[in-house]
Amino acid sequence: MTSIVEALVPGGKANPGPPLGPALGPLGVNIKEVVEKINEKTRDYNGMQVPVKVIVDDKKNVEIEVGTPPTASLVMKELGIQKGSGNAGSEVVGNLTIPQVAKIARMKKEDVLSYDLKATMKEVMGTCVPMGVNVEGMKAKDCQKALDEGKFDDLLAGEEW
Repeated sequence: MTSIVEALVPGGKANPGPPLGPALGPLGVNIKEVVEKINEKTRDYNGMQVPVKVIVDDKKNVEIEVGTPPTASLVMKELGIQKGSGNAGSEVVGNLTIPQVAKIARMKKEDVLSYDLKATMKEVMGTCVPMGVNVEGMKAKDCQKALDEGKFDDLLAGEEW
């Protein structure tokens, strides 16, 4: 029988304590080895919470799948901030550029329902609204409208999806 353990771990800094250790212990696998593999695979997401899925089959073979951090974590990392605004309507904590939004959208490509770059960028901007993050110096909702109107098409011409 295959067992699956899902957890949010700090990128590159998972440890054998909760939530991984207690969940992996009864499965009879080498927890230290599993944690080292997770840290190796999540090293690029240092400082962010990363969803991880550990799949253990009945022969004690371990497979590790690493997801993408939540969009809010990617926005905070891109801006170099620790948390979003407590008063999103009146307090602005940062400003993303269109190329930064496109970069985050590409990172989330596998995890979103959108079929193209613009739609995924609008999803990223939607995450910025409650965080108090502006895009190109305007409120994220206004920037979504500007994106729909084609105001950034020249900037996006060189961006890959």
